[in-house]
Amino acid sequence: MAAGKSIRMKSIFRDDGRAVVVAIDHGGIAGPMEGIEDPSEVLKQCMAGGADSILTTRGFVKATEGIWERNTSLILRLTGGFTVLGGKFEEEMISSVETALMYNASGVAVTVKFGHEREGGFIKQASFIADACERWGMPLMIEAMAKGESVKAANDPEGIRIASRAAQEIGADMIKTYYTGDKKSFERVVSGCPVPVLILGGRKSKDTGVIIGDIYDAIDAGAAGVAIGRNIWQGGNTAKMVKAVSGIVHEGWNSGEALEFIKESLEEEN
Repeated sequence: MAAGKSIRMKSIFRDDGRAVVVAIDHGGIAGPMEGIEDPSEVLKQCMAGGADSILTTRGFVKATEGIWERNTSLILRLTGGFTVLGGKFEEEMISSVETALMYNASGVAVTVKFGHEREGGFIKQASFIADACERWGMPLMIEAMAKGESVKAANDPEGIRIASRAAQEIGADMIKTYYTGDKKSFERVVSGCPVPVLILGGRKSKDTGVIIGDIYDAIDAGAAGVAIGRNIWQGGNTAKMVKAVSGIVHEGWNSGEALEFIKESLEEEN
């Protein structure tokens, strides 16, 4: 790995090889969602909770440029190009590695929907981004999604296993993907993927215990951390949620300890 890429990876992953990444790249798709109406406030809360990195867009960075702390890195999203107003949720290039460098990003992120009818185009697009990342020493995160007729659900174990490895073969330095729902199947995902695997959160869960349990199980099964958005900043106390997740990822907390921390925090507020 080139020196520049190695140094940037260390600004995302701590010495334990794990990372808490908060995804706040939703505004370009769904506008000012609950929890991210005020970019500066949600960023402050994430930093207060100890987030290692923020996955977001250049518009979010522009809106918050004066408050970033030096120990919180940036992963800039390079694909998107659709909204909830009628877009097809297909990934187009909307930025470049060179732009990420101008924003002092420590990594870039693209989504590849394996098994989608446009799979070849998505793979080609990500591959050329990987080429640019190699030239510039920029870490590449691929959000690996499994689609297609044979995929039973978004977290289909075999689909996620194939998509994660395929993303690494394209050139990903880290993977963002779904937790498969049980430790045994997720261990197979991790063992078959030679780069760090971070789990995403997906839609906001009605039960905080479920997402905390999934995070704990994923880490226990070999995940290198999380890249979660709505299940962190739509819970009512972003800083405390980040701290609880960080406790599991970095400090060896179990799910019960993390939930107790969240409960005590809410009681203190009331």
